[in-house]
Amino acid sequence: MQNLDTILKHALEELGGIDDPVELEQAKARYLGKSGAITELLKGLGKLEPDIRRESGARINKAKEAIESVLNARREAIQAISLEKQLALELLDVTLPGRGQDMGGLHPVTRTLERIQGIFHSLGFSTVSGPEIETDFYNFTALNIPEDHPARAMHDTFYVDEAHLLRTHTSPIQIHYMMAHEPPVKIIAPGRVYRVDSDATHSPMFHQLEILWVDEEVNFTHLKGVAVDFLQRFFEKEHLKVRFRPSFFPFTEPSAEIDMGCIFCEGKGCRVCSHTGWLEVGGCGMVHPNVLKHVGYDAEKYLGFAFGMGLDRLAMLRYGVNDLRLFFSNDLRFLNQFD
Repeated sequence: MQNLDTILKHALEELGGIDDPVELEQAKARYLGKSGAITELLKGLGKLEPDIRRESGARINKAKEAIESVLNARREAIQAISLEKQLALELLDVTLPGRGQDMGGLHPVTRTLERIQGIFHSLGFSTVSGPEIETDFYNFTALNIPEDHPARAMHDTFYVDEAHLLRTHTSPIQIHYMMAHEPPVKIIAPGRVYRVDSDATHSPMFHQLEILWVDEEVNFTHLKGVAVDFLQRFFEKEHLKVRFRPSFFPFTEPSAEIDMGCIFCEGKGCRVCSHTGWLEVGGCGMVHPNVLKHVGYDAEKYLGFAFGMGLDRLAMLRYGVNDLRLFFSNDLRFLNQFD
């Protein structure tokens, strides 16, 4: 009890000089906590004589009330200072002009698709779509890829269940369309496709574009003409070089890979084209007779060509993007460049 006045004096001086809420609560614990100085004095009252206990208890409670009063006043002062700082940071000048509404812009892949559609529509092609969850028949069998065909291993397929899968290419759209329409057929089929893959140049979900023309007198010359014309118009390079390399696809025969001259180094060789001067942009070929038979077309009467390209790859080449994953990251710093 002889130390009460000293404890009270130190407490009031310490609490009155604190500006940090955490420090304030720590100081409170030193005086009013379970092991605080005032609490210890209250615990010791039981050892005193009744008359002295009553007088001492009154003195301790008065000191406790004084400390609590200063403590509450300090809390309010700290809160007021904090609020004042926050208001200063959030100050609004209502006399400033408005910022206007940000309408955003089209995604670069959407811009690429719209440009492609405009080119092919001018050539008489129509745009069609189809389901993203397919059966094995439409995704593989109807495209001349039977169950034991090694080409199935190239697709790294996501299976929904034993009977359904996420389409690995947009070619099934062609099968749906041909089974519902008689020739001639002249369509493009863009859409999302899914494969088990993910790195700087691949994604488990990406976009493809398929072009199909079926009629009585369609040949490989038509295929080359359409593909070359499209690439030259898409990249706005009238003298863009395009070559066709023999290849294999189960749904076309003969088949070829489509390469174009590197648009970055003009064929001289650079990092983008691996110093070859050429960029691979897609695959193509004459529609395999077995595919025509699967959709009920007379393979002796009708011929057709098909070629496919990656929409995302075309967008990367057109806009100079070096990482496919940027298209799907929703990073506004990247997307705002295309507003």
